[in-house]
Amino acid sequence: MFRSHTCGELRMSHVGSVVTLAGWIQTIRKFGAITFVDLRDRYGITQLVFNESLSGQLDNNPLGREFVLQVNGKVIERSNKNASIPTGDIEIEIQSFSILNKSVTPPFTIQDDTDGGDDLRMKFRYLDLRRNPVKKNLELRYAVNRSARNYLHEHQFMDIETPFLIKSTPEGARDFVVPSRMNAGQFYALPQSPQTFKQLLMVSGYDRYYQVVKCFRDEDLRADRQPEFTQIDCEMSFVEQEDILDMFEGLIKRIFKDVKGVEYTDQVERMTWEDAMWQYGNDKPDIRFGMQIHTLKKPASVYYNKTDQSALINDAGFAVFDGAESVLAITVPSGAAYTRKQLDELTEWVKRPQIGMKGLAYIRHNEDGTVKSSIDKFYSEERLKKIAETTKANKGDIILILAGAEERTRKAMSELRLELGEQLGLRKKDEFKLLWVLDFPLFEYSEDDNRWVARHHPFTSPKPSQISTMIENDPAIKDAANYLSHPYAQIKANAYDMVLNGNEIGGGSIRIYQRELQEKMFEALGMSKEEALHKFGFLLGAFEYGAPPHGGIAFGFDRLCAILGGSESIRDFIAFPKNNSGRDVMLDAPSSIDDVQLNELNLKINLS
Repeated sequence: MFRSHTCGELRMSHVGSVVTLAGWIQTIRKFGAITFVDLRDRYGITQLVFNESLSGQLDNNPLGREFVLQVNGKVIERSNKNASIPTGDIEIEIQSFSILNKSVTPPFTIQDDTDGGDDLRMKFRYLDLRRNPVKKNLELRYAVNRSARNYLHEHQFMDIETPFLIKSTPEGARDFVVPSRMNAGQFYALPQSPQTFKQLLMVSGYDRYYQVVKCFRDEDLRADRQPEFTQIDCEMSFVEQEDILDMFEGLIKRIFKDVKGVEYTDQVERMTWEDAMWQYGNDKPDIRFGMQIHTLKKPASVYYNKTDQSALINDAGFAVFDGAESVLAITVPSGAAYTRKQLDELTEWVKRPQIGMKGLAYIRHNEDGTVKSSIDKFYSEERLKKIAETTKANKGDIILILAGAEERTRKAMSELRLELGEQLGLRKKDEFKLLWVLDFPLFEYSEDDNRWVARHHPFTSPKPSQISTMIENDPAIKDAANYLSHPYAQIKANAYDMVLNGNEIGGGSIRIYQRELQEKMFEALGMSKEEALHKFGFLLGAFEYGAPPHGGIAFGFDRLCAILGGSESIRDFIAFPKNNSGRDVMLDAPSSIDDVQLNELNLKINLS
């Protein structure tokens, strides 16, 4: 046998045993005629001792880092114990050894704090995977996978595979397409999700389905995106929204307990989409801390139906506020102590191109009850105090204010809130806070196309009380400038997103399951009957054969793992990820194919 034990297994109870180990050489240290070697495998590290009797063999067969080594020896107590590793109380006195394979010098040191940059480590990912931090990330990923599967199995969910070669029906992100050799001029698409298949499984009577499944989207990348990613995809029949929320709160709580040892006993908070946008500036708020956004001024052409406070700030002769679509404020606890330098740094932060604001105003609410502001040239102390009262500022706080175009200003204030939370230590990676965001708009209005688009996807049902509104009204938009007055603008989706620490980790909905309503949805999205039949005729037909009420959810598996592992990037939790350009630099993919393959596929390349 190659080994009797692993390199992380031996303890003081094994002293006196003769064992065989195999692994990779981590380090070599020579002290006179004695050589110490750290041998590493997936399970840990064990120190080996090559005594003087083996020095001749080592001279003839010198060892090197990352050599694959097999050793036989006796477990002895270690004189200089190492408390930082589980095997640190023992070492192996080597009796014989065999070099199973040699290694050239690695392009970077294979240790926790490596000297290899991201590009180099991705090129030699098979070496990077030997490092302990990467191994721990993959172990966490496996633990999340195992926990989810166990929970779903215990709740009668059935793991059913769905196809990877499907029909292209682009409705959101671009599809990855695959040419068919046997059907010249035709293409498969890789699925962006198993959405229609899991709905068909509900029609087929498999009332609790799940997959841990690969999905594919041809979209621009960032830290939390990959062209291929993994979902925990689930669907249930004969359920209402409350059934889904209850079931999948349980799933995430189970994962917390199994993977992180955390008993999540808090009630999972719920928030409407409108309140999330109103109070936090985005639909995936981080509720580990407060500091909600206060809207002092907003244009009429937004969804948020809250009282306008513009009388507080308008007509003061301050053109920045008077001419702005939106004026938003945030109160920072104890922020009155900010120095001028700190405020200048925050001002420069919001002026960065990725934030896009022109400046930052502030109002200090001093401990003595007075106010001091960067805009007190325009505003009386009484008016500033009213703004402080509106923004719920206490003595010792500071109010930070941004003004500009609605969407940009709201996004900027949302990012500023998160940045302040980071600076103040309020976004703790070992603290987990769940939230359901509900009551999204069913539709969004596309100015470019002058039509409605689905906020989630075209299979999401309206709230039951608003189904008649959708069926009985013409979706055509006659007055684009006042689209919010159209009945469709008020329809809420029977949809839900689960948010963890400011990240959307899951989203789903109660589905449309009646043909008439699904056809109305396609009509609302600007599809002709012919187009709807061409793209989704199989689904419409299935709805005529006793489709049950159903709904589901899909969790971003990679993102969930990253949050649980305390990382900003999902790449750290994928064995072989792509880089930010969507390339696999290890395989050098994507790559060109030869003319023979192109001819077989009846394809020609035109790069003009």
